[in-house]
Amino acid sequence: MADPSSYRPKPGQIPDSPGVYRFRDEHGRVIYVGKAKSLRQRLSSYFQDLAGLHPRTRTMVTTAASVEWTVVSTEVEALQLEYSWIKEYDPRFNVKYRDDKSYPSLAVTLNEEFPRVQVMRGPKKKGVRYFGPYAHAWAIRETVDLMLRVFPVRTCSAGVFKRSAQIGRPCLLGYIGKCSAPCVGRVSADEHRELAEEFCDFMAGRTGAYIRRLEQRMQDAAEEMEYEKAARLRDDIEALRRAMEKNAVVLADATDADLIAVAEDELEAAVQIFHVRGGRVRGQRGWVTDKVEAVDTAGLVEHALQQLYGEESGDAVPKEVLVPALPEPVEPVAQWLGERRGARVDLRIPQRGDKKDLMATVQRNAQQALVLHKTKRASDLTTRSRALEEIAEALGLDSAPLRVECFDISHLQGQDVVASMVVFEDGLARKSEYRRFQIKSFEGQDDVRSMHEVVSRRFRRYLREKMKTGEWAEETPGGEIEDPLPEDDGKPKRFAYPPQLVVVDGGRPQVAAAQRALDELGITDVAVCGLAKRLEEVWLPGEDDPVVLPRTSEGLYLLQRVRDEAHRFAISYQRSKRTKTLRAGPLDAVPGLGETRRQALLKHFGSLKRLRAATVEQICETPGIGRKTAETIAAALAGAAPPAPAVNMATGEIMDDAEE
Repeated sequence: MADPSSYRPKPGQIPDSPGVYRFRDEHGRVIYVGKAKSLRQRLSSYFQDLAGLHPRTRTMVTTAASVEWTVVSTEVEALQLEYSWIKEYDPRFNVKYRDDKSYPSLAVTLNEEFPRVQVMRGPKKKGVRYFGPYAHAWAIRETVDLMLRVFPVRTCSAGVFKRSAQIGRPCLLGYIGKCSAPCVGRVSADEHRELAEEFCDFMAGRTGAYIRRLEQRMQDAAEEMEYEKAARLRDDIEALRRAMEKNAVVLADATDADLIAVAEDELEAAVQIFHVRGGRVRGQRGWVTDKVEAVDTAGLVEHALQQLYGEESGDAVPKEVLVPALPEPVEPVAQWLGERRGARVDLRIPQRGDKKDLMATVQRNAQQALVLHKTKRASDLTTRSRALEEIAEALGLDSAPLRVECFDISHLQGQDVVASMVVFEDGLARKSEYRRFQIKSFEGQDDVRSMHEVVSRRFRRYLREKMKTGEWAEETPGGEIEDPLPEDDGKPKRFAYPPQLVVVDGGRPQVAAAQRALDELGITDVAVCGLAKRLEEVWLPGEDDPVVLPRTSEGLYLLQRVRDEAHRFAISYQRSKRTKTLRAGPLDAVPGLGETRRQALLKHFGSLKRLRAATVEQICETPGIGRKTAETIAAALAGAAPPAPAVNMATGEIMDDAEE
């Protein structure tokens, strides 16, 4: 525990101007990022008597070993820089909402020649129009199915679209009238884009005028006695109304607003957001966070606004944002939102009427989300605590292993040998810490030797981190580390944190190899065990007999889950490497030739056979290919054996490969 007075800046060093500050720990990692209207006043508040600080603030300043700051010209710049640094450094003492990128959205890919309507998850892409997010993917598909009758926009994948264009026949949706079939030229690219834009306008809330136009067209068709056309328009109107009924009208017809509510206790907070577009609730999302810093409701709202709109622009930021408490001061936040939208954004607390009633509904959702989360977490926490305690007791550890790392080896008959490392903290998978390894020191199948290499490489990197911080002054017994590390920049390091327990997938030989790797590096404070698949026995180094945990043991369940996750991660990596190997061609071996230029070559010549027959001058005609590269390509193709001729399995006929 550090004494804050040891790194307190001298009087007069801190400027009295807006800025952003960073606290770093003894290893140089950024542990907290904050902003202030006056850096001098804010930073001085951290260096008062520890007894007068909030417990979380006290923990932060005693964990820190230094503080630094950056002066900016305005509070809006401070807000933006704070958001950027929190995203970059992932500081442990900042409130970070657990992102809900798994929530699905309805997306229209306007960045394609023929826009596609589809369900999308994950980070937003440039040129794609999003609606939502929705609670369930099936709700999106039901809405799209109703609207395709009126807006027959393409929904197929690129592969299906290309295949239909090649055979000149649309897919089933084209035959039943739920796709305008641009793949076979029934509509032009411009006509299809117009359909997609009308679809977007309708989803954005501009529904009344469009339905009135359809009703007028239906009446005109009926007057001209085109009854079939009038009936089709009637059914289209009914389909659109059914789609609209899925989103109840809650506010005035032209209201575009986001409503944010917060439910909190001393340890955690839940945030709920309702997205209202055109007066209808178009989407809902929610976050839960641990209150790792001393923050009130206004601070939670400010963090939520940063998380929600930090990477958005244009119409994705609504005209109005309703919140339960205003950040202090509110002007910089409102100005920042306006800059992201490109127009004024009203940030306020609803006082009366429908908006206040809807805010109460959002608040109830936030309260229910917090109660549900705490109920689940209490159950999970009890189970995980019991599992860790059982593991510690069975393995004779001094304390529960809060960080567990598991290693597994995977290969296919000795080829493409790889390894995986998965990390569990407090009994939960921490996927951002997962790592993959390629076996480098030898070729062939030797799981024991592979395990020794992987554990050695992982802990050499750990010792290198300790040497950089001065915690490990001597040279490691294992010799020089092969991978130089970049200079310390405050970001979380890949192998900086040691586990309390290393688990290997295997029995006594694999455990002995892992323990030997640790002994060679002089590491004595990390326990090792192995979990053998056959009888689910737990092996310890130097023991002749395994530890047998009861089949109903929570500790055994946790070890099995860790082992199975490592196995899954290793298998997926090994399969991806094998797939790349199988797909590799003679062009992949050409040094300096990337994917873009390989595709350009194949597009220019049409096939690998024609490229192989081309001269150096002809290869130089390809955009981006110089003479030296062309000579290298020609030499590589000349030395590669031509592929065997293709055979028609139905007739036995040797096929001409001119179109390969």
